[in-house]
Amino acid sequence: MVISLIGYMGCGKSHISKILSDKINFRLIDLDKEICRRNKLTIPEIFEKKGEIHFRKLEREALEEILASEENLVLSLGGGTPVYYNNMEIINNSSKSIFLRASVNTLYERLTKQKEKRPLIANISDEDLPEFIAKHLFERNVFYSKAQFSVNTDSRDPDDIVQEIIEKLYL
Repeated sequence: MVISLIGYMGCGKSHISKILSDKINFRLIDLDKEICRRNKLTIPEIFEKKGEIHFRKLEREALEEILASEENLVLSLGGGTPVYYNNMEIINNSSKSIFLRASVNTLYERLTKQKEKRPLIANISDEDLPEFIAKHLFERNVFYSKAQFSVNTDSRDPDDIVQEIIEKLYL
């Protein structure tokens, strides 16, 4: 089984995927980290040197290769991954998809502390960030809502979130 975690940046995909993979003894791949490893560049460097369109092509290639070749895997996807090409269809056909939902307020609290690591929001003021998040969520929820399962992450203990995912997948 491959379990794909999707959701907006800051929703907890990286943290939850680590706990989940440890708990169920599955291999963990963070798609963004895998893209960085393959290209020997950080995500901000790829965006800066080659642009977002190039990054999305690299992302698609890595996604297809990983989903075609892996078993017993937790795959943490970038926030934009489900939005491009027919990635969400591929994700649902090749894995169990879990949408980690978080409110604009929760995302704002988390992302204001991580802006330098996030190329899409690095140059957005803290004052404008909530509106940017809300607009992006509205656009992306069309894709996120296609996930097979959905779990709310607002003000919840990560272990409780992982337990809910396990219950949804194995019951």
